[in-house]
Amino acid sequence: METFNLETHPHVELCDLLKLLGWSESGAAAKNEIAAGNVSVDGQTETRKRCKILAGQRVSYDGQTVEVRP
Repeated sequence: METFNLETHPHVELCDLLKLLGWSESGAAAKNEIAAGNVSVDGQTETRKRCKILAGQRVSYDGQTVEVRP
């Protein structure tokens, strides 16, 4: 499992997280995958592209999982 550090930010938007992790080629591709229901947050399918991901949450996509840390 990967980890992603928010550092000084209170949250990261889901579409941006996929792009920052290199799980999608672009923001548009990330938004399409989210809208298609291919991304889950804490085990639940998430279709909100700009969903705010907070420290302690886990995001899964295409067999990969990341835990977001402060």
